[in-house]
Amino acid sequence: MLSKAFRRISEVVRGSRLVHNMAALYGVQFGRKIIPLITIPYLARVLGAAGWGKIAFVTAIGEFVVIAIEFGFNLSATREVARHRDCPKTCGEVMSGVLGAQGMLAVLAITLAILLSRFIPLLRDNPALLAGGLAYGVAQGFAPLWFFQGLEKLRIASAIEITGKLAAVCGMFFLVHHPGDEWKWMALCGIAPLLTTIAGLVLAFRSLPMCRPTATMVSTALRMGWPMFLFRSAESLYGVGNVFLLGLFASPEIVGYFASAEKISKAAYGLMNPVRDATYPRLSHLAKSGYEAAANLARLSASVMVGGGVVLGALLFLTAPWLIRLLLGASYDPAVTVLRIFSCLPVLLAITNSAGMQWLMPFGQDGKINQIILSGGVVNICLSLFLAPRYLHVGMAASVVCSELYVCAAMAAAAYKLLPPLRRAVAALGDSR
Repeated sequence: MLSKAFRRISEVVRGSRLVHNMAALYGVQFGRKIIPLITIPYLARVLGAAGWGKIAFVTAIGEFVVIAIEFGFNLSATREVARHRDCPKTCGEVMSGVLGAQGMLAVLAITLAILLSRFIPLLRDNPALLAGGLAYGVAQGFAPLWFFQGLEKLRIASAIEITGKLAAVCGMFFLVHHPGDEWKWMALCGIAPLLTTIAGLVLAFRSLPMCRPTATMVSTALRMGWPMFLFRSAESLYGVGNVFLLGLFASPEIVGYFASAEKISKAAYGLMNPVRDATYPRLSHLAKSGYEAAANLARLSASVMVGGGVVLGALLFLTAPWLIRLLLGASYDPAVTVLRIFSCLPVLLAITNSAGMQWLMPFGQDGKINQIILSGGVVNICLSLFLAPRYLHVGMAASVVCSELYVCAAMAAAAYKLLPPLRRAVAALGDSR
């Protein structure tokens, strides 16, 4: 009897597109979060805290470019493709409109970044480093992973991205050997996603009817992506913007301590992102048909993510000194306190993403999400301007956690308020106790 049950579960897992997509996205997370755990120890030791801090600062600039070019399409266009996956013509129009809009946004983002760099000494004095950061931002911003995610066909796209990341790591060992080589690493960070983006676009247009982007397609894409762009840009105020803000009034060494702990914590929580990213298009598709099927999947996903967040947070707190010394060396001991503060984030982010991307967003509550995220970004900036100049990397870490706590509470409250079936389920659970 038991063996038959296990065989049945095995058959379901093998035949489940959702499970396969989670596995593929875990491959992407390996490339985006785990591979840096190979590069960070090498770069931190070879370049020193100052050199590593410069890379972190310029990478933050690149991430702003990524956010501008993506314009929320990784959420809005994914949802559109998921809803119309059976209509190649519509999917082709979505793809063409997104690419046309991204071309315009790329020109605007690069121009603005170059103009602002004239007022920031670190960028003005290191043009090669800035060029590498912009190249990374443009290449990563155009990456069409969102298209394959919407179709729930992620294995090939994931393999391409992982190959590019591994190529960059190999290039690092050949080219980056001492302080002053920061620009070489940034150039490698740009070349790898450029190659994978080209390969991904070729694969996408092999399954779609090609069409020239029209003004209507581009404007539709921008209008569709605007709410999600607000979400992503507001999120960046207390995400990628933290390194940038700290770098404006702290030394590269201090930035290096903060960025190191931040990357380790993000790599840890990145282990839960495939659950979120794989279920999002499925939830968007199910939400068209009704509440119950989507709600059941959302509850299961939330349970997995929150449980995983608790485990990851506890491990980060307990192993922080060991992780810092193993990955970065004894000279990075100031980062231990930051990492322990960040051990709260896996739990907070799990609840935030469960309430936002698994409950509110698939049911069209984009405006409420944007309001919460934007207010959280404002909270983070205000706290950062007060705490970071006084307490440097520790103050910035405290600001990030306080902001995430605010967003987590607001997102959970919004889900509880706007989804009556969820409220009834919580009340029933309380009565049963």
